[in-house]
Amino acid sequence: MKKIAFMFVCIQILLNGLGVNAASNISYKIEMLNWNEVNELLPKYTKFTVLDVETGKQFKVQRRAGSHHADVQPLTSKDTKIMKRIYSGKWSWKRRAIVVIHNNHWIAASMHGMPHGGGALQNNFPGHFCIHFFGSTTHRTNSMDLSHMLMILKASGKLDDYLNQANPYEIINAYISGFKQQDAAITGQSSLQKITWKPILKKVENVKISRMEQLPPEDLTEEISLAVPVVVDWYIEDRGRQTFRGAIHLVRFSPVDAWKVDSLDFVRKNNFR
Repeated sequence: MKKIAFMFVCIQILLNGLGVNAASNISYKIEMLNWNEVNELLPKYTKFTVLDVETGKQFKVQRRAGSHHADVQPLTSKDTKIMKRIYSGKWSWKRRAIVVIHNNHWIAASMHGMPHGGGALQNNFPGHFCIHFFGSTTHRTNSMDLSHMLMILKASGKLDDYLNQANPYEIINAYISGFKQQDAAITGQSSLQKITWKPILKKVENVKISRMEQLPPEDLTEEISLAVPVVVDWYIEDRGRQTFRGAIHLVRFSPVDAWKVDSLDFVRKNNFR
């Protein structure tokens, strides 16, 4: 039901924005297409719509370049203003879950919001920004960026499925990525307890795991609790850099259930409360 409701909300937002009656007989499926397919569907100079999952705001862009992902620019100054409002008026490298809409395709994707490199359109946007699809990579690696991948899963309605099947170390990486991207859905779905995340997440300017001790996941199939030693480097608003050296505790209720992070313990040890 969650996936169906999510797709209906996205469709209703777009149709209302276009002045179309949302009760009309129009149905779309949000697809998680591989980058190789998207690269063919959206060749250079293609214009398409970006729908931000969190806010429902939409703007138009044009693909200008990119071989491992799409380098795009807002189409007009008006589109730039909408994009900047999505990022609360401040350009950011933070990833956001989006749906790319072109013809009859609604494609799960992820964008960041930082102008960089060159730009060619008269749009008051100083450069271009990147949109990643499933299978996209950054310029520096041959693998998917974790945060982009999680946002693509979120946009497609498949984040729950991924986290329900993830091993403990994948859960920890996703959990910390939620802090880094200030995304309550990702952190919340990885958490054992329900917490009011937004006041905590807005303080996090950056975070990374510097070290994490790991056992082979296949050795943990019967475990229902685990303490994973980590070193986490934080950059916290009004505090600057701080380092956590300790353990992240995970639990599950049976060997077939999903792993969850004990957030009350982790939040307390990192002085967020």
